[in-house]
Amino acid sequence: MDERTREYLRGRFGDHYRRSSITPPPAANEREWGFIPWTEGPGETMVRHRSLLDLGNVEDFLARKKPRHIYFSAGRYDDPSASTMSDKGWRNSDLVFDLDADHLPSVVLGEDTYGEMLAKCKDALMRLLDFLDDDFGFEDTTVVFSGGRGYHVHVRDERIRGLEREARREIVDYVRGIGLEFDELVEVETVAGTAGRSSPAEKRTLPTDGGWGARAHRHILSQFDEWLAMDEADAIEALQRYDRIGEGKATAALNAARTNYEGLEAGNIDVHSAVYQIAQVLAQEVVAADNAPIDEPVTTDTNRLIRLPGSLHGGSGLEVQRLDRDELADFDPLSDAIPETFRGHEIAVEVTEGGLVELDTADHGGDSFTVEAGNQTVPEHVGVFLMARGRARKAQE
Repeated sequence: MDERTREYLRGRFGDHYRRSSITPPPAANEREWGFIPWTEGPGETMVRHRSLLDLGNVEDFLARKKPRHIYFSAGRYDDPSASTMSDKGWRNSDLVFDLDADHLPSVVLGEDTYGEMLAKCKDALMRLLDFLDDDFGFEDTTVVFSGGRGYHVHVRDERIRGLEREARREIVDYVRGIGLEFDELVEVETVAGTAGRSSPAEKRTLPTDGGWGARAHRHILSQFDEWLAMDEADAIEALQRYDRIGEGKATAALNAARTNYEGLEAGNIDVHSAVYQIAQVLAQEVVAADNAPIDEPVTTDTNRLIRLPGSLHGGSGLEVQRLDRDELADFDPLSDAIPETFRGHEIAVEVTEGGLVELDTADHGGDSFTVEAGNQTVPEHVGVFLMARGRARKAQE
């Protein structure tokens, strides 16, 4: 990034901060703070091991220093400004989750556009929140758009803040479905023998009221609903695509599901051995479809630095936004995260990497458009985005 571009962005970030209201995280004075200034050269230099006492008022600091990025720690310490982690005196940490579109299995880098990547990341966010709300029952959660490629979720329930790395790793494994075994989801009940059998039998069911068992049950029931609605010959053919399911087992599974549908709906996957075998296979699909592909090191790291909501992301010029739950469905980061400071103006830039721009712009009806390489006059928020991402330089007006 050349000097003119860097100084322009630094100045406009400062303009944004002078007109913004920033709410620090709880216990802000117990946290480590760090920031990345607009330094010369291609690299970035992190300044960390700062306390709120060092920074002063956060809003004043941002308006004065105009940093490219600013972070605070998930951890709370006795001495947050100590120069080594061992000297800080760790007390406890928020539980932080990071969803990064670049790391999602469903994202195809080089094919998916930025907007498509963010949409897939939002889908993953909703699955993560389902785990945090329904499976764990966390109450103090904060959802944040990262300003870049995804979302952060901060959990500050007092009962989990003292968890150390290994305990946090177990939470990671759960939401990602790592090591999930089908037999561990199944509830086994001993029941009286049926006619002609004097010995007790075992009834195997999947729970329908929550957790991975309920997720597996929903998927299994949905798949059988689809097969039962098909022409039988087509359904039998579809079932035979599964390993070790021949025509006989496929036919038996369909007949058992049809005649014992209420039992299957109630979670009884033992209505026939073929149904149980197919259920085992279908359960493996659930992990791939319903897991939350979080960035594991972020959650397990009790000392992690995370972006400050209300700040600007130096790689996009978009705002790191704290989001209310009722806003999530309609939230569009490519429009809603554009700072008001950068709206309503046009600037001259030299585009060095042309191509698609998906930011909302009134000049293009809110639709994506293509910018050509060379000198261009564009809406300021588009220019800031392109410059922050290294796709343009500031041109002389």
